[in-house]
Amino acid sequence: MNFKGYIFDIDGTITATNNLIFATFNHVADKYLNKYLTDNEIIALFGPTEDVILKDWMGHNYEDARKDYYKFYDLNHDKMASPYPGIIEIIKEIKEHNLPLGIYTGKGRISTEITLSKIGILNYFDLIISGDDVKNHKPSPEGIVKFAEKFNILPENILMIGDAPADIIAAKTAGAKVASVLWDSYAIDTIRRLRADFYFNTVIDLHKFVKRQLKKIKKNL
Repeated sequence: MNFKGYIFDIDGTITATNNLIFATFNHVADKYLNKYLTDNEIIALFGPTEDVILKDWMGHNYEDARKDYYKFYDLNHDKMASPYPGIIEIIKEIKEHNLPLGIYTGKGRISTEITLSKIGILNYFDLIISGDDVKNHKPSPEGIVKFAEKFNILPENILMIGDAPADIIAAKTAGAKVASVLWDSYAIDTIRRLRADFYFNTVIDLHKFVKRQLKKIKKNL
């Protein structure tokens, strides 16, 4: 492999945010709909951005529910979400090698920037593609294609790193390579069936792999 660009998913890949997401959705569900959703019910909603989900749910309460959603998400981020130990070091190391570094996430732009800012890495990324920045959400390859075009990189020289089936489908459709991380995935069986190019059970294993790839790039300079 000769990776000239790296794209990361966020939730379940860079940060352990699931508990925060579940709590935030239930905060507005309880306040505006008087209902409670299970984790699996919330996972089933994943795909569209938070705004799309809330608009579909809330009707005339949408604007108020939207404000409450992001306020709760922001205020509770530090105590309910955190990066996986060692993952920021990988991102910094890629950045130090001056390789294009991107985000492709189904999260909306607001929650994406809250999370990346809270963990101190917002400015590390050369291109951030949220669910608000594409016409078609993952598993559409649109975000990967945008990244490839912006930095003039062949898709086969891009590595997509993510924890979800949608990341695999998006990468394969775009012609990119994909590394599936399994340390906090909610769909391991499906991910294995989809046959990613690489699988990593720990951040340490991913870091070792990326280090090897970066050494290859350095030798070729």
